[in-house]
Amino acid sequence: MFSCPAMTSVSPPAAPAGVAESQTARLQRACAELDPPFACVDLGAFDANHAALVRRAGGVPIRLASKSIRCRPLLDRALTQAGGHGVRGLLVLTVREALWLASGGFEDIVVGYPSVDRAGLADLVKLARAGGQAPTVMIDAVEHLDLLTAAGAGADAPVDVCLDADAGLWLLGGRVRVGPRRSPLHDPASAAALAREVARRPGLRLRGMMAYEGQIAGVGDRPPGHPLRGAAIRAMQAVSRRELRTRRAELVAAVESVAGPLQFVNAGGTGSLESSAAEPAVTEVTAGSGLFAPALFDTYRRFAPQPAAFFVLPVVRRPGPGTVTALGGGYVASGPAGPDRLPSPWWPAGLRLDREEGAGETQTPLRGAVANRLGIGDRVWMRHAKAGELCERFDRLYLIAGDRIVDVVPTYRGEAQCIL
Repeated sequence: MFSCPAMTSVSPPAAPAGVAESQTARLQRACAELDPPFACVDLGAFDANHAALVRRAGGVPIRLASKSIRCRPLLDRALTQAGGHGVRGLLVLTVREALWLASGGFEDIVVGYPSVDRAGLADLVKLARAGGQAPTVMIDAVEHLDLLTAAGAGADAPVDVCLDADAGLWLLGGRVRVGPRRSPLHDPASAAALAREVARRPGLRLRGMMAYEGQIAGVGDRPPGHPLRGAAIRAMQAVSRRELRTRRAELVAAVESVAGPLQFVNAGGTGSLESSAAEPAVTEVTAGSGLFAPALFDTYRRFAPQPAAFFVLPVVRRPGPGTVTALGGGYVASGPAGPDRLPSPWWPAGLRLDREEGAGETQTPLRGAVANRLGIGDRVWMRHAKAGELCERFDRLYLIAGDRIVDVVPTYRGEAQCIL
């Protein structure tokens, strides 16, 4: 745990129009004595977003996506908030991350992606053989089963696995595919065939099934300045929801006919909680990014989380009228390259990225009339386009309650962990 610096009370400037004045004022007072760059989390917004996620899930338990947080103290806060009501278990990125979190006391861990990490899988089998609660491993191919068998999974050390099914929308007989290219298991027959192969191996137990509808959960339906595109996205998502509701039930029925009752059927993400949780076949949903509310969530009509995670850059240059230059800031989000993957200036309102330079590794020019009121040493508040990737850039997060820093906690990177 990092020590918290002593703070002094400094009156912030008035918040600009269009920005929540109370939040802006609070955060500036809290961080007035910090030297940027730094990253912080508004715990009031974080907790409000947590409550909103639970409400949207409508009583269906939420499995927390650790990659969207990447900070153990905040994972623990989300899991224990309101006495643990509504949120249980973790969906993690890698076997190594799962083992590390398990060693720290986290339970009910599912690795969300297949692994070919032979040493990591061997360590997981050792944990199972020692009687520990080993994480559940994701599979969607026979090769994944072979790797687990080669790692030592056997009747004396059985490993729980989760079958990952494709939740994408296939049109025109599969010639047009919408959604993430994840599992090859799209139809009930292929899912049942792999479940049958699991059942043949005494060292493996099929615990659950997952199907992530990224074309619904991960695509905002209100792209700024593109109303026709937004209408097309909403139409696609409506078709996909109807198709998936039927097919997911058929997938579950086919797998259970071979392997018996599943302990869980996982679906969705922050952007699809309502529709995913409403399916009778679904027993739990996944969320995580909605706790931080990154900028990509500004393009959704169905919900409006409160921005909770920020990074702050110092102004180090004034190259000309209407422009200031901040140090660093090139924290570009993963996914298809485009303007929506760049970080967004949040305060002062009215700043925008320079079209020619964007957000750079060494510097980020920011333009707008308000830049004329900023001097060298002033600060600019930014939001990342996505959630957990921010924590790969900072070793600590300043946690703010009201207008005070109440804790300083390490990110994964601050604990010498790099999950990918």
